Amino acid sequence: MFNKNELKEKAFCIAEVGQNHQGSFDLAKKYISEFASLGADAIKFQTRDNKYLFADEAYQKNYESENSFAETYGKHREKLELDKEYLPQLLKVCHKNKVKFMSTPFDEPSLDLLIDLKADILKVASFDLGNLPFLAKIAKANIPMVMSVGGGQIEQIKDSVALITKHCDDLAILHCVSEYPCEANRVGLENIEILIKEFPDLTIGLSDHYSGTITGPLGYLKGARVFEKHVTLNRSWKGTDHSFSLSRNGFKSFVKSIRLVPEMLPTKPKTELGDELVFQKLGKSIVANKKIKPGEELTLNNLSGKIFSSIIIPVRESNKVIGKKAVREIKPGEPVTFSNLI
Repeated sequence: MFNKNELKEKAFCIAEVGQNHQGSFDLAKKYISEFASLGADAIKFQTRDNKYLFADEAYQKNYESENSFAETYGKHREKLELDKEYLPQLLKVCHKNKVKFMSTPFDEPSLDLLIDLKADILKVASFDLGNLPFLAKIAKANIPMVMSVGGGQIEQIKDSVALITKHCDDLAILHCVSEYPCEANRVGLENIEILIKEFPDLTIGLSDHYSGTITGPLGYLKGARVFEKHVTLNRSWKGTDHSFSLSRNGFKSFVKSIRLVPEMLPTKPKTELGDELVFQKLGKSIVANKKIKPGEELTLNNLSGKIFSSIIIPVRESNKVIGKKAVREIKPGEPVTFSNLI
């Protein structure tokens, strides 16, 4: 899926729903259908067993925030979690919409659940970069993997990649800055080139939290081929991720801009230059701007340009006539032709 050669010029785009579905199965289905139609290759969710993941004191901790869905952090997280029974149905909805089902397991029970589900892609969150015991369990499932490296040092990334690739060779590494949102001067796209140099056999991508679309085409130019972007159906909804996520139009523009880049890069064939319709219609031909006598040399001072119904000698080829001599008189405003020059 993330073969470097197969993605040489293509881009694989992931719509990161995360928990922006607010725990609603109907909203989760809507995210799939909406963003599949806007160009996503995969729809990504997050899967947690909160009572396993959080120690009791963290689970029971009071959570007072404008984005809180409950009085304690554990109950807040539970409100945002999809019932596990919905996951097989969401996988089917993804396949019906011709996109991959992808999710981040944040703990071992969630990983087991996604493996049993036969999820199309597993995501390693930046939080678990360097978590070698957990990475080993994920890699041994031999399911295509995407790993974000936000907050990670290069040695941690190398160790993680070395362990994963012992068991799974279908891996994409995403440059990521773990700031939500991420300001423009913190995006750090140059790290894409560093990762390409460090891991030349792997596909490198970008998971960014910048509230805009410009990171997509710029990331592609740096060499990224897998792109993950948070999405929302309403940026004004309650929750920490909605405000910097892309809406429908934003994601559509993000994907379209990325996929236009390889079309924009090749130069136009030289044989087509100057033959464009606008030049055929409005291109100037070389004319005499004063009477040129037989034997007189054509110079910068006795030539000009004029539009005719068809081009005779285009003005851009004036270098081909300057210095030549007229074989007959050329009247002011009369087009210059090669047959009248020596």
